[in-house]
Amino acid sequence: MRWILSLVFNALALMLIDYLFEGFMIDGFVVALIAAVILAVLNVIVKPILVLLTLPVTILTLGLFLFVINAVTLWLTQLLLGDNFTIEGFGPAIIAAILFSIMNLIINKIIKD
Repeated sequence: MRWILSLVFNALALMLIDYLFEGFMIDGFVVALIAAVILAVLNVIVKPILVLLTLPVTILTLGLFLFVINAVTLWLTQLLLGDNFTIEGFGPAIIAAILFSIMNLIINKIIKD
């Protein structure tokens, strides 16, 4: 139940980022929910591999490179969803990843309690 609630809140966070940004577009709640599921799968499968491969750079940047990895997972999600989910460039992807990370931190605090 907690996982489903987390997916719904993540979809709402993606829609909020869409509302705040012009370079980040998502077509409706259903697409946001599918994007949240794809992001969850990518975070379980791809993100640990990327973190391991980029560990020296992550240590050198004191962990700030993790935002780049989050942007890459957002970008991969966009590639999988096609025209329904659009990020116009890597700069907006990094800013969206930072916002999504902050929102996800707040969501996890709310759901955990």
